[in-house]
Amino acid sequence: MTTSVVSIVYVNDAPAAARFYGDLLGMSPSLETSGYVTFDLGPGAQLGLWSGQFEDLSPDVPRTGEVCVAIGGGPDELDAIYQRWRAKGVTILREPHDAGFGLTFLAADPDGNRIRVAPRD
Repeated sequence: MTTSVVSIVYVNDAPAAARFYGDLLGMSPSLETSGYVTFDLGPGAQLGLWSGQFEDLSPDVPRTGEVCVAIGGGPDELDAIYQRWRAKGVTILREPHDAGFGLTFLAADPDGNRIRVAPRD
């Protein structure tokens, strides 16, 4: 049996969210419909953006999960990503800081979903 893991993020507008994530990740979607878009992240892993599951998601609602972009380049790469995202106008929820597992920062997509950039384990 082949197993894959799809992390689903609820969004108000899947095509708009796909443009946002595609720009941040430098990727194109692997599947696009009007209400569901996926990105292949590697063998057995996908990011799914799903609209229509909830109506009128608000960025003000607290989120208990997050998408983590795990990088291998160390603090200099993390700082470069942070600077690029800020220049793009991405909402930064927490500036770069040491969280015990390394340097990290926390951002949000337009629907308020959290995106963490952190070192790869």
